Amino acid sequence: MAKTSTTTQGLRAAIERSGYYPALVAEAVDAAVGGEPIRSYLVHQETTFDQNEVRRHVTVLVLTGNRFIVSHTDEQAADTTSPTPYATTSTESVKIGRISSVVLSRVVANPESYTPGTPPREVVLTIGWGAVSRIDLEPAACGDPNCDADHGYTGSSTADDLSLRVSEAGDGPETVRQTLVFAQSLSEATADVTR
Repeated sequence: MAKTSTTTQGLRAAIERSGYYPALVAEAVDAAVGGEPIRSYLVHQETTFDQNEVRRHVTVLVLTGNRFIVSHTDEQAADTTSPTPYATTSTESVKIGRISSVVLSRVVANPESYTPGTPPREVVLTIGWGAVSRIDLEPAACGDPNCDADHGYTGSSTADDLSLRVSEAGDGPETVRQTLVFAQSLSEATADVTR
């Protein structure tokens, strides 16, 4: 990453700390960010177990003055398409004005004795910008238990473009704190666009 701002250096250090193909991840993020100054970032590395294999995935979220950038990098084992293991990196750039929702769910222990400022033990950050929607449908019914008419379907549509779960136990308290900071920065940026 060629830029020298403190935030850019912090992003590069977070990518390095993730230990997940840092040169590949940093190059993809740097190309997506271009020359824009970085306002906030979040690096989240996730390890999953797929039958007998361990797979890693890293998500990098970057907020600039005009855009929200999402980068995903996944590793794949050798398969019929490749005789050697490989990684896939993708980036998506979204204009801030397209973000329709920023949802932050917090999980706190012992809520009856909660002290303001105490970090939650887990957070789930969900961001929607209209690229992916989930539709949950179920058969509609009326109040008559003897009715056998077809009332069609009822349901809801939910923007669900990105959802990250970060926990103190799995990711550490610093990653939880960084998620809170990023969520606040993104919420403020979307509020600035609507003014």
